[in-house]
Parts: sequence; structure tokens; C-alpha cells
Amino acid sequence: MKICVAVPHALEIRAMSQPWEKDLDGAAVIEAMVLADSLGYYKCLMGEHFVIPRSHIEASGDFWHQGTVALSAIAGATKTIGLQSSITILPLQHPVVHAKAWGTLDWISGGRATPVFAVGWLKEEFDMMNVPFHKRGKLADEYMAAIHSLWHDDVASFSGEFVNFSDAAFAPKPNNMPVWFGGDAAPALGRIAKWGDGWIPFLTPPEKFPEALDFIRSHKDYRGQKLDMFFAIEQMRLGENHQEKEGAIDIDPWNVQQIVDLCGQLTELGVTETIVPLPELEGFEAYKDRLRWVAEEIMPLVA
Repeated sequence: MKICVAVPHALEIRAMSQPWEKDLDGAAVIEAMVLADSLGYYKCLMGEHFVIPRSHIEASGDFWHQGTVALSAIAGATKTIGLQSSITILPLQHPVVHAKAWGTLDWISGGRATPVFAVGWLKEEFDMMNVPFHKRGKLADEYMAAIHSLWHDDVASFSGEFVNFSDAAFAPKPNNMPVWFGGDAAPALGRIAKWGDGWIPFLTPPEKFPEALDFIRSHKDYRGQKLDMFFAIEQMRLGENHQEKEGAIDIDPWNVQQIVDLCGQLTELGVTETIVPLPELEGFEAYKDRLRWVAEEIMPLVA
């Protein structure tokens, strides 16, 4: 099992962040990721939104980064840690922009980038950006096909309902950059089969992971590729709508053996990457100590 880290102060949602994170500026976030890099964390992850309707601030907050930009800043300060989105909203930017942003990050980081594309869920965000929400699946399919052409064809061309270009020169092209997808529906799993190398589930319960992975491998577009998968340990307590399951296990973030055992359970279900739950902490120094504790106490036992 590979241990990843969530980028701190990447959002300001009460259920997903701690009060001390709001005091971190960009320099402190970079400091934390430099430390994580030196400690051997496999990847850092962060999500993105572009604009939040005021009516949704209570649930989602309004503090979000443009993910590829933020990961590029981290890339410039680190050496080996992977740079992964969680997730990149595929239909909200033109595919040429996506292709260029991720191609640039992959090139400038020396091949450490992993985009995780998904279709998005916040309709009002789509409305504000004048993107048809109910066509987001079809948009995603066209956009991914166009991106694939830009990344893999010597001369890129694509003709569709939403995207049209021909005789396009494009460089730098990614060098075997993994492409992941997030989501649970059959179309999302089909995109993994056709274009993907990994999966981040959203609402699929852990006991259903083998079934979903079998679906991908049996899909007509499956290419025989190895499938990686990220799932955070603390999500094992959650069901649909991120509500805690009835009778959910009590995860002790300081219990080494429990965390090791949970990593083993997730491995058996097909998970290859995870994040160790973060306890309630008093501040940034305690957070850095926690990064060190996980690296010393957990990583050697689950590698």
C-alpha cells in the first residue's frame, strides 16, 4: 500500500478540514509538501472548484484552488512526490486547455503528474460557467478523446459536437503519464477501461470494489492495463451522501496495528493507495509531527 497526503488548506469545509489550516498561507503549504516529499509520501492530492454559488457555501465553502496551478507550485519545490488531482472537473475547461496544463505539469515535474478526471456534480457551477450540466457526460467523452489525440498523435485532429480541430501541432506531450478517473457510474468506469490507469471511487462502498474492477476489466474497451486505485481509510466509515454507516468501525488514528490492518483489508479489495486518517490537531507544528509519525510508524509496515 502506498501512502499519500492531502494538501492542507486546499479547501475550507468544516467536515473535511481543521481550524488551524485557515492560518496556513501558500508558503506554509509548500513547506508541508516539501516535508512530505522528504519523508517519502507517494503522492499529494487536491481537488478543485472554480466558482461556488452563495447558497452552497455552507456545504462546500468558497475556498478552492485551480488544482493544476497549485500542483505546479508544489512541483517546483519538491523532487519525487507525485502530483495528483482529486478531482479535475473535465467538462468545465476546453480539452486543449486541459491537455496543455497537464502536459506542462508532467514535463516540468519530470513525469510526476496524474490527472484524475470526473464529470462534476454541482449544477450551479456549470450554469455560472455556461456549460450544459446535463450534457456533461457526453462532453467528458468528447473532451477525453480530443485530449488523447493531442497527447498521442503526431498531428492531432478531432471532430465532434463540442470540439473540432485539425492539423494541430502540440508539445510537450506527456511521457507515459497515468490518467485516472473518478466516479461510480457505468460511464465513468467505462472511461477507465478505454483511457484510464486508475480509479478514485466516490460513493461505491468498499465491499463493491472487486465487482467494479471486474466490470472495468470485462468492458469492451478494456486494454489489459494494470489498474491502480485510491481510497482514503477514513472513508471506510462512510456510506452514501458521506453519512456515517450504521455500526461503522471506530478508527483510532494513533492505533498503528488497526491502521496496518485496515490497509491490508483495502489491499485485498483492490486499493493500491490511501491516506492515513488525520486526528484533531492543535496547529501546523503538530501537523508536521503527524506527517513524521505516519512516515516512521506506518509506512514501513505497509510498503
